[in-house]
Amino acid sequence: MKNINENASQGYRQVRRRRTLIAWGFSLPFVLVFSVFMLIPLITSISMSFTDITGSDLRTPFNVNFVGLQQYVALFSDPQFVHSLTVTAIFVVVGLPLTMALALMFAVALNKGSQHLNSLFRALLYAPVVASIVAISVVWRYILQKNGLLNELLGVFGVQVDWLHSTSTALPSLIVMTTWRNMGTLMIIFLAGLQTIPEELEEAAAIDGASRWRTFRSIVLPLLKPTLLLGAVLLSVAYLQFFEESFVMTQGGPLNSTMSVAYYIYQKFGYGQYGIASAASWVLFIIIALISVLQFKILKTDE
Repeated sequence: MKNINENASQGYRQVRRRRTLIAWGFSLPFVLVFSVFMLIPLITSISMSFTDITGSDLRTPFNVNFVGLQQYVALFSDPQFVHSLTVTAIFVVVGLPLTMALALMFAVALNKGSQHLNSLFRALLYAPVVASIVAISVVWRYILQKNGLLNELLGVFGVQVDWLHSTSTALPSLIVMTTWRNMGTLMIIFLAGLQTIPEELEEAAAIDGASRWRTFRSIVLPLLKPTLLLGAVLLSVAYLQFFEESFVMTQGGPLNSTMSVAYYIYQKFGYGQYGIASAASWVLFIIIALISVLQFKILKTDE
C-alpha cells in the first residue's frame, strides 16, 4: 500500500512538473517581450535616476557616478520643473471634471433617446477618439491660429484672439481640445454603466414622487460609482501624461505656459540629461500612483 501511494505521489509530481514546463513554454514569448521592452528599461530607468549619466556617457555607461538623491533634489530645485507640475495640475484639475461631466451628460441623454439617433450620436462623439491625436492637434492648431477658422467666425463680432500664442489662452485651448477628444471614451463607458442599472428602481422612485434630479442623485449616481471610478482613473492617468497636444500645437509655449511634466521629461532626454529626466519620470509615476489610490479611496464601494 505504501509503495502504491509513493508511486502515485511520484506520478503526480511528474505530471505537475510537465504541466509547469508546458505552461512556462507558452508564457516564454510574453516573458521575453516583457523583460526586453518593459522590465529591463524600468530597472535601467530607476538606476539612471540615481546617477549623473548624460548623453556623452552612452559609450561608457559604467563610468557614471552614483549621486543618490541628488537628481531628485535638483529636480525640485528647478523652477521649470515646478512650473511644469503646476501646468499639469491645472490641466488635470480643470480637464478631468469637465470631461467627466460632459461625458456623463451625453451618456444620460443617449441612454434615454431614440435607438437610431443614439447610434448616430455615439459614432459622432466617438470619432475623435479613433482619429490620430497628432492629426487632431494639427487640425485644431489651424482652427485656433491667429488667422484660423475660429477667429474668422469671431471676426464677425469684432473679436480676435491669438489663442495659442497668449499665456492666458494657450492652456485653456488645449484643455478644450483634449476634453472634446476624450469625452467619447468616457461617454461609452458611462453609457454601459447606466444600462446595467435596473429601470425598476427609477420607476419606483418616480411612483414615490421623486423628481428626475433626485432620482439621478440618490439612485443613479451611487450605482454608477464603480463606472465613475474606472473613468476617473483612466482619464487622470492619461491627463497627467499629456504630451502630444502641447508638442504639436504649442511646443510647450508661449513662455512655458503649456509645458507639462511629460514635455519637460522629453526636453531633458533631448538635451542628453538622462539622469534628471529619469528622476522626473519616476516622480510622475509616483504622482500617478498616489492619485489613483486617492481616487479608489474616494469612490470606493461596499461591493
